[in-house]
Amino acid sequence: MAVVTTGGAAVPEEARPKAPPGGPVMSAGRPGRTSRRRARRAARPRLSWRIRLRRDKTLLLMVLPAMALLLVFNYLPMFGVVSAFEFYDPIYGFLHSNWVGLQNFTDLFHDQLFWHAFQNTLVLSFVQLVLYFPIPIMLAVLLNSVLSSKLRSFIQAVVYLPHFFSWVLVITIFDQMLGGAGLLNEFLRQHHMATWNIMTSPAAFKYLVTAQAVWKEAGWGIIVFLAALAAIDPQLYESAAVDGAGRWRRMWHITLPGMRGMIVLMLVLRLGNALSVGFEQMLIQRNAVGPQSAEVLDTFAYYFGIGNGNFGYGAAAGLFKGVISLILILLANRLAHALGEDGLYRK
Repeated sequence: MAVVTTGGAAVPEEARPKAPPGGPVMSAGRPGRTSRRRARRAARPRLSWRIRLRRDKTLLLMVLPAMALLLVFNYLPMFGVVSAFEFYDPIYGFLHSNWVGLQNFTDLFHDQLFWHAFQNTLVLSFVQLVLYFPIPIMLAVLLNSVLSSKLRSFIQAVVYLPHFFSWVLVITIFDQMLGGAGLLNEFLRQHHMATWNIMTSPAAFKYLVTAQAVWKEAGWGIIVFLAALAAIDPQLYESAAVDGAGRWRRMWHITLPGMRGMIVLMLVLRLGNALSVGFEQMLIQRNAVGPQSAEVLDTFAYYFGIGNGNFGYGAAAGLFKGVISLILILLANRLAHALGEDGLYRK
């Protein structure tokens, strides 16, 4: 029998604690992460579904209207996807229309007008991602720095208001400002300068629709970022100020890291919705600038599907858009996990 000397005392080797096959024994005072998770799980009582239902019945009742809307307007229409594989006729319905398989997709992928609409959609989405996405973040940071609560509430009300305007009203306001007979061109005429009708300029269209989206939705988009700012501990700012950190350093090291999770989440949602660049907005202005600049996937599906009566062809374009959007949101969510954020769900 081997004997090991420990601190001057002889201890038989067989009496020493054995290390598990996976590695050394952890200290009893500092259990590993897995041990802590198992301990919490064991300490948590397992409630039956009836008890949980009785406990959360108020919350479930509050969610029911939203679930009903989601079911009626998002999930039930998904049964119409079958029309993308048919020569759909509303008279015969889904069950009796002629089945064409992948013929609609074959015609779609050989259509140059479809690829042009797809290219326009990507360009407009990229411009709006670069020029529009950072603006609600900056507005939230600026608004959060306003000390007067009354002034902050007034500014919030002003920037929220355009969200409730329809796209018809928004485009009318822009036309009165930037159109051929708008205030800008009237000012240029009075000073004998060349006029420029921005509302009918194909070259400026992508920047025009981005400016319209910023004016209409940027104020509404700051709500989630203000909520993220409200969750930051004020003591962090006080400690940083005591240590001599200025306003910019506090924003860089406290404010932006505190908003990082929300920024990544909104970026994932924005990328998932990248191919939806505003159907009503494009439809209203399509005739003014021409389909070469304003044709996107949504308007393509509308004109070549519903407009021409080829419903299966339009459904195929819509299904293609949905599949690409799903791929984009999954890739963006994986990127969020790679950056150490939760994304749409916690990994």
